[in-house]
Amino acid sequence: MRITTVGLDADDTLWHNEGIFRFTQDRFLALMAHLVEPEVLMARLREVEKRNLRLYGYGVKGFTLSMIETAMELTGNEAPSRLIAEILAAGREMLTHPVEPLPGVEQALAELSQDYRLVLITKGDLLHQEQKLAASGLGELFVAVEIVSEKDASTYERVFARHGTGAAQAAMCGNSMRSDILPALEAGAYAAHIPYELIWEHEVADAPKGHPRFAELASISDLPAWLRGLS
Repeated sequence: MRITTVGLDADDTLWHNEGIFRFTQDRFLALMAHLVEPEVLMARLREVEKRNLRLYGYGVKGFTLSMIETAMELTGNEAPSRLIAEILAAGREMLTHPVEPLPGVEQALAELSQDYRLVLITKGDLLHQEQKLAASGLGELFVAVEIVSEKDASTYERVFARHGTGAAQAAMCGNSMRSDILPALEAGAYAAHIPYELIWEHEVADAPKGHPRFAELASISDLPAWLRGLS
């Protein structure tokens, strides 16, 4: 099978992301420490985040709104204005955090771009993801960028048909088993999972066992060789 198109996830595949969320989450815990127990706060934040995904989608802005909503709920709508200001400041810092490509990314993408159409397929806020791609210096290596509200099989079918020769001749690479791997395989594409040290619990899923179009790679540096082996 000749692969013509390679889809790549952005956050925690090309650059660091989850660590920034974890840092801000710890900051939120510290801000609320005098008001509520950490376990109670985290349970409520997870509940609010999950509830809000369909409204706010993925990304920093939705996360910031969920922190504010959590603070309001746990204080009986009497959260101090200073606390809300601190949460908003934390969200702004996340939006302006420097973009740091992961090791091996620039070299791997430069090599891949010589033989394949590279398509960035990512969830999150449109403006912020565009800003991160621009700041990364990787934008010129992609023939297309798709910032989507959700990654499911129909998403991959549509994207690979629009920017390539269909899912059967495409491969998806990312760190999320739930969003990058399983739906891409369902769509008929190949999929390479590259684990990241941190994973948001919403993205956790079991790996497919014995799937002929799936591979677990140690690093994105291994992606070019794996793709060549599929031909």
